[in-house]
Amino acid sequence: MSLRHIVALLALLAAACATPPTAEKPAPVTPQITEDVLRARASEQLLTGIRQYEAGEYDSAVKTLGSSLEHGMLSKTDQSRARKYLAFSHCISSREAQCRTEFRRAFEINPDFALTPAEDGHPIWGPVYRSVRTQLIAEREASSRASSSAKLAPAEAALQDGLVKYDTGDYADAQRRLEEALKLGLKEKADQVRALKHIAFTQCLADKWGACRQTFVKIYDIDPNFDLSPAEAGHPSWTRTFAQAKAQAKKALAEKAAKEKAPTAPAAVPKKN
Repeated sequence: MSLRHIVALLALLAAACATPPTAEKPAPVTPQITEDVLRARASEQLLTGIRQYEAGEYDSAVKTLGSSLEHGMLSKTDQSRARKYLAFSHCISSREAQCRTEFRRAFEINPDFALTPAEDGHPIWGPVYRSVRTQLIAEREASSRASSSAKLAPAEAALQDGLVKYDTGDYADAQRRLEEALKLGLKEKADQVRALKHIAFTQCLADKWGACRQTFVKIYDIDPNFDLSPAEAGHPSWTRTFAQAKAQAKKALAEKAAKEKAPTAPAAVPKKN
C-alpha cells in the first residue's frame, strides 16, 4: 500500500471517530404569573369551593375556598362570599368557633355583608351569624360612645366607660366604673337610673340576687315610674328579681303616699284644773 493510500485511510478513520458538534438546547421558557392569571385562578377556586360545599364535601371546600383567598385577588364581595361558605362548612362540621370567625371576617371585609332570609333562618349557622352581627353592632356603638366620653365631665365619662365595658361583656369592670360615676355625682336623673340599672344587671349576671334586687329598688327613689323595656324585662338572668324589686318598691311608694294623705290628728288640748 502506498504512502498516499495510508494517509487517506487515516484521514477517513479520524473523520469517523470525530464527535459531531451537539446543537445547544434552548433554555426553557418560564411562564409569567400575572395579576390576571392569579385573579382568574382565585375566581375558579372560589367557584370550585362552592361546588364542593354544595356536594357535601365540606373539608375539601374549606381547603379550596381558603386557597382562593390566599391570592389576594378576589373582590371584597367575593371575599365575603368565600368567607360565608367557609362559615357554613365549619358550622355544618360542628366547628362553631371557626364558623364565628369566618362570619366576623366577612363583616370586616364587607360592611354590607348579609345572609339571605333563607340562609339567616338556617338552624345550624343562623344563630351564630346573628350573634356575630349583634356583637359587632354593640362593639361599634361602644366604640362611638367611648370616643365621645373624652369630652364629658368625669362622672358622665365614667358612666359612658361603664356602659361600654358592659356592652363588651366586662361586667366586673363595668360595675366598678358605674359605681364610680354615681360617687362622682351624675347630674341627670336619667343617667343615675341608667347607672343603677346596669349595676343591677351585672349583679344579677353574677348571681348576686339580693344586691341586684336592692339596686333595682333604689331606682324607684329617683324615678317612681321606672320600668324595664320589654326586651330587658324578659332577660332570664333578672326577670324574677326585677319583678320582686318592682313589687317591693311600689308597695313602699304606696305606703308612703298613704301616710302623706292621712289626716293629721289634732293636738290634744291640755285640761284646765
